[in-house]
Amino acid sequence: MITKTHSSFLFVALLSLVGLHAQYGEEDWKERDEWMNTETLLQMADLSDGDRVADIGCHEGYLSTRLSKKVKNGRVYAVDVREDRLKRLRENANSRGLKNIITILGDYDDPKLPERELDMVFIIDTYHEMDSHEQILRHVKRSLKPGGKIMLLEKLKEWVRGKSREEQVRAHSLGPAYVRKELIQAGFTIISEIEDHGDWEREDSKQMWVIIAKKTS
Repeated sequence: MITKTHSSFLFVALLSLVGLHAQYGEEDWKERDEWMNTETLLQMADLSDGDRVADIGCHEGYLSTRLSKKVKNGRVYAVDVREDRLKRLRENANSRGLKNIITILGDYDDPKLPERELDMVFIIDTYHEMDSHEQILRHVKRSLKPGGKIMLLEKLKEWVRGKSREEQVRAHSLGPAYVRKELIQAGFTIISEIEDHGDWEREDSKQMWVIIAKKTS
């Protein structure tokens, strides 16, 4: 029998294996700025100095460090399920003199964010890995201020386009239709979408898309 503890271990182990291929080190960040059109994402987020935001699935801090500079006197909660990644993130932040990043070791079904505090939550190329996505969205909603927003970016691989959610997830991919429905069911309102945000790692068979949704209650 697989217990919840064992399930958590297996989930973290899976993410560790995926991370061997999906993780980006410091040397890759500049290139990622270009192919992920990161500045466009930050403009869409419309952040202000003093905002409080979260980066779920932060890895070594690629997005967290960029968010840190945008919110300046605000706060960035950087969440991951692996302490080694968070340790590396802290090193990256310290080397840049970034003092407004707080790391959180999350659970596979709970990012452990503060309640009703955040202006925006970012989940970038991570949502498809969340088996407990319904619970995660509930926690995210509770963490947001009234009117707070969530941004999700995923890649849809061409060979699983039109397939079931399960088939897409097995391919480490996910289409916007599933996520749109899940956000609405969780009590969010879709306010902005980009169907084609470019090609993930410049591979034309992996189309990125973006959804921004707002907490409605």
